[in-house]
Amino acid sequence: MTKIGCQMAFNEYTAPDFIGEAGAYVEELGFHSLWVPEHVLFFSEYESRYPYTEDGRIQGDPRSLIDPFSALTFLAAHTRSIRLGSGICIVPQRNPVYTARQVSDLDYLSGGRVDFGIGIGWLKEEFAALGVPWPDRAGRTRECVAVMKTLWCDEVSHFQGKYFNIDKAYQNPKPVQMPHPPLIFGGESEGAFRRVAELGQGWYGFNMTPAGMEQNLAVLDAALATAGRSREELQIHISPAYSASDKASIAAMAALGADQIILPVLASTKDKLADRAKRALELVQG
Repeated sequence: MTKIGCQMAFNEYTAPDFIGEAGAYVEELGFHSLWVPEHVLFFSEYESRYPYTEDGRIQGDPRSLIDPFSALTFLAAHTRSIRLGSGICIVPQRNPVYTARQVSDLDYLSGGRVDFGIGIGWLKEEFAALGVPWPDRAGRTRECVAVMKTLWCDEVSHFQGKYFNIDKAYQNPKPVQMPHPPLIFGGESEGAFRRVAELGQGWYGFNMTPAGMEQNLAVLDAALATAGRSREELQIHISPAYSASDKASIAAMAALGADQIILPVLASTKDKLADRAKRALELVQG
């Protein structure tokens, strides 16, 4: 049976009490997971193209987001069973030692409830402001994952690479989930699917329609075959496009193999949350 997750975004307009209450509420309603996005900076003007709109501009007028691991740790303290996902953590613009620390701590404090969503980023201006080179961010992502794996899995961690070096270091506590939290890669490029196939335990398809999902799964299956793996080894997480947020489309995506449908439940008040969360559940459960 296809699970249903939700995505929520928290910012300076979100009251801290509401964040905790929102997590407890969607857990009580029966959502399988709660995902939060990441951007450390937004810009009034940018040349980068957002890949999920026709005009290349991110929707709305975003100005801020609470750090995903801060938000998820806060949510962990207010929930007991719901899965907690980063949707999506922009891994190559971060130091992987700190990211490994945050993921591991969250998994430890939540009792092993983390799904680690990973992306390579689309906003070049954000990388520039952080002093992180934009070129080869895909290669940097792979190296970051390798660094994090040794910190999660090895008693004494060691890594020598192009971008990072660690010599006989300790990082504890380790994650509760063994050998580490699931790595769920986002993106719809051939490179993204190679990362899923070679490194991942899942794929996060964003802004999907049934036709788009079917096309992307064909590319993913080819990448998996090259890597000697099959789709049965992965979890397929799908966030539908607005145009496909209806019962028929969601049923079609479930039939295509979505293990989980992740729907936006964006609200800043209890009344809005109750209305939108229940409508989201109805789309999947009927």
